[in-house]
Amino acid sequence: MTEAKKVVDAHSHRIWDVIMVGAGPAALSAALYTSREDITTLLFEKGAIGGLAAVTDWIDNYPGFPKGVAGLELADNLRLQAERFGAVIELGDVLSIKRSGDHIELDTTSGLFKARAVLLATGSDWKKIGVPGEKEYFGRGVHYCATCDGAFYRDKRLAVIGGGNSAVQEAIFLTRYASHIDLLVRGDSFRASEVLQHELKKHRDKITIHLNTTTDKIVAVDNKVHHVLSTRKTTGKKIEYPVDGVFVFVGLEPNTQFLKGSDVELDAIKLIKTNDHLETSVKGVFAAGDVRSGATMQIASATGEGATAALEIREYLDNLKR
Repeated sequence: MTEAKKVVDAHSHRIWDVIMVGAGPAALSAALYTSREDITTLLFEKGAIGGLAAVTDWIDNYPGFPKGVAGLELADNLRLQAERFGAVIELGDVLSIKRSGDHIELDTTSGLFKARAVLLATGSDWKKIGVPGEKEYFGRGVHYCATCDGAFYRDKRLAVIGGGNSAVQEAIFLTRYASHIDLLVRGDSFRASEVLQHELKKHRDKITIHLNTTTDKIVAVDNKVHHVLSTRKTTGKKIEYPVDGVFVFVGLEPNTQFLKGSDVELDAIKLIKTNDHLETSVKGVFAAGDVRSGATMQIASATGEGATAALEIREYLDNLKR
């Protein structure tokens, strides 16, 4: 049993000052601030500590690392810094939350926990297309963020998969790096806005559009992404698109399933709504990072929101004492 686990077991019936759901960059940044000010802080994480950052091979656009940094290294440093000041991390799943009198109750796989404030920082996952090669080469040729990883593909061929706003926007963004982009659209038309489709036409010298085209497999040679195997739906013809990398943009899946039935208000795609103080529709419950409606889905902004949320939580707790 880890020391953190012993602490959680010994104090599971206490009321924590703040419990954070998630242990990605936003929550770890917030935990650094709160625990450093002697605000008792507990984090619950059901997956990898560090969130998507921890499973990203290399990060080039996080400030302070001129040569870039391995995602796992960054995640581990964020964890160590938060734990240095007393933040406790529990590996477990939060099943539901509800306000009960002057505190908030969290039903978890480790039991029932209580807090004066809660930070929801569970992040969002990019929707997957579920084809062979996608999972195997994630972060090593398969990506979900053009801003994060596009610069690795200067003068390279790319495939962009998707037909909505994000796919078109990111394909246009990637033209500043790639030599050529094959835009693979499963449907017979775009779901993107007319404005974006008009903008896309300005980049036809670099982007070739393939409608009615499924993505069947991402193939690697010598452990490097080599081509995408597709099918033209109208003819059944199999086609290989030679590429150096694949960017998938078929939507987001916010990690908010555990909020079903709660009073925390979500937007149309189930991201958490907050006010200017990062507080949700439930008093004492805050949100930060990629799970928050309006977030920019960048590690640097997630850590910034975490710090902001921590300061707002501190103010909220101070007001409770008055």
